[in-house]
Amino acid sequence: MRGRRWLGRLAWVVLLAAIYVGVRHYQQRTLIEGPAPALHAELVNGGRFDLATARGTPMLVYFWATWCPVCRLEQGGIESLARDHQVVTVALQSGEPAAVRTYLKEHGLRAPVINDPDGAIAQAWGVRATPALFFLDRDGRIRFRELGYTTEAGMRIRLWWLR
Repeated sequence: MRGRRWLGRLAWVVLLAAIYVGVRHYQQRTLIEGPAPALHAELVNGGRFDLATARGTPMLVYFWATWCPVCRLEQGGIESLARDHQVVTVALQSGEPAAVRTYLKEHGLRAPVINDPDGAIAQAWGVRATPALFFLDRDGRIRFRELGYTTEAGMRIRLWWLR
């Protein structure tokens, strides 16, 4: 009898894990894989960013929005990560550059930000929801992608893995 109970619980765990993996796969189906698309644009706080010149070290490309509550939960982790890793963030449909600058100032955010007011950059990366994270290796290939909340530890582990 105990053996059957154990097998029943194991079957539930396997079923729940399969559902979780299936849902994650479905959610991430539009996120691109392989070589990262070109990404070159003005940064909200001045200067330019060009992904082609950022190669040589693993990096995180992070899509977020000022109106996204989950993104707000991740802000501290992204800021901490940006202090010792290469990170560029893309503010998706968050208004004009001045509005994004105001948001950054109010929240004390300093990571480099590209504004994507019409969602064109997000579309090129297959992003339909925020937050979306792309972990690129030294050669600019997407090795990990995540949609939704990711812990700072999870982000750091992925970047460490790519070294």
